[in-house]
Amino acid sequence: MSKVKMHRSTPSIDMTPMVDLAFLLVTFFMLTATATPDEPVQVSIPSSVSEMPIPERDMIIISIGKDNKVFFTVDGQFTRAKMLREMGTIYNVSFTPEEEHDFAVLTSFGIPIQTLKQFLDLGREDRKKIEQPGIPVDSLNNQLKDWVLQARLANPKVRIAIKGDADATYPVVKKVINTLLDRKVNRFNLITGDEKMPEGMGPKPKDAKKPS
Repeated sequence: MSKVKMHRSTPSIDMTPMVDLAFLLVTFFMLTATATPDEPVQVSIPSSVSEMPIPERDMIIISIGKDNKVFFTVDGQFTRAKMLREMGTIYNVSFTPEEEHDFAVLTSFGIPIQTLKQFLDLGREDRKKIEQPGIPVDSLNNQLKDWVLQARLANPKVRIAIKGDADATYPVVKKVINTLLDRKVNRFNLITGDEKMPEGMGPKPKDAKKPS
């Protein structure tokens, strides 16, 4: 009796669902990703073994570059716009609604209030070419204390962190800290890089036996 030969067909895989899934993933990451903002100062922070995380919202960050220039930023476009209006009133500098909007979308800045208006009038690409001199923190012209005050008035929930370069000199860091203390800010964070804690320095387990 002869064997019945089965017809063999070449197997095929429908890739349409996989292609759809790939496009959905690409679209998801494009919509949820956050672009890295242009920072006017690059800070190489020192490392430490601290494990306390810095909040992602409601933060004032005071950056100190390796050339000892001081930069300032605070979360929230509404907070920044309100802060700028109050600073303009204090220093008798008027800002247009367009300038307020441009300032509200800035990241950190290091411009004295007297020249901030001219800086905002520049185009975005032209601003990147400007070497910002830093915010004055001298005893006779300490504008940082006013930025800190107005930011806290605009958003009372903000917390403050100092992000100092490892090569920044101690006198400038001391000026920034004294500025905060003068404004009755006694609690603030120092932003550092991660460093592995040496053995024996970490917290002891709860079930560890006490030495006899």
